[in-house]
Amino acid sequence: MNRYKAMLIDLDGTMYRGTEAVEGAKEFIEYLRASHIPFLFVTNNSSKTPAQVAGKLRDLNISAHDSEIFTSSMATAKHIRDEHPGARVYAIGETGLYEALSNEGLTLTEDAPDIVVTGIDRQMTYDKFAKACVMIRKGAMFLSTNGDTSIPTDQGMLPGNGAFNAVISVSTGVTPQIIGKPESMIIDQALDVLNCPKDDVLLVGDNYHTDILAGINAGIDTLMVLTGVTQFNHLSDGRVQPTYVMNNLSEWVNTFPPKG
Repeated sequence: MNRYKAMLIDLDGTMYRGTEAVEGAKEFIEYLRASHIPFLFVTNNSSKTPAQVAGKLRDLNISAHDSEIFTSSMATAKHIRDEHPGARVYAIGETGLYEALSNEGLTLTEDAPDIVVTGIDRQMTYDKFAKACVMIRKGAMFLSTNGDTSIPTDQGMLPGNGAFNAVISVSTGVTPQIIGKPESMIIDQALDVLNCPKDDVLLVGDNYHTDILAGINAGIDTLMVLTGVTQFNHLSDGRVQPTYVMNNLSEWVNTFPPKG
């Protein structure tokens, strides 16, 4: 089992819950570094920049570098750059999305864009919804960083980007192309960053419907840890099962201690 040469790791529910580190998260990352196994933190969070995400991990005493963060905003921007070069983009989102689009050299506009992109926007307004709907009805492509209908917070589960997508879709009749998990696109891009074959990579996450399905859809092995959303009794016999299921990341470290 311990043949993996690289890993893709979820964040919320896998590395931390809110403002607290998950049991075994710090030790798991230390284990990967000691084993010389490269990894990327892959997150559907479109609002944060890599520096902000890595900073939160370090605040929780989990070792992380900015270059080890791969967000749904980054995946979306790379997709537009590669598949729609020269496209003009109207974006709804926060700092993480705007920075990712800018880093790929994309043109942001509110005047006749080719593409409308949505990410979580906690300053969402009716005007932003209206602009997006008008643009899409005029022919703009509808892309979305992720389809998460709700997001965990200290207040409980609050509306996520998928809820915003639904408003636009109901109004326009257009369903967005989703880039983030559980779609395979974000995983395929992360594999390109790691420059590692699928057979050598393990995806680690806590949410069957996003993390694990993303790995399954991309054709890579998966490890589901029971530290977040999905519990063992939630896995029905009819579903494609994760490759491995463990209570927490400490079990993996204890089963496969680093060599040397």
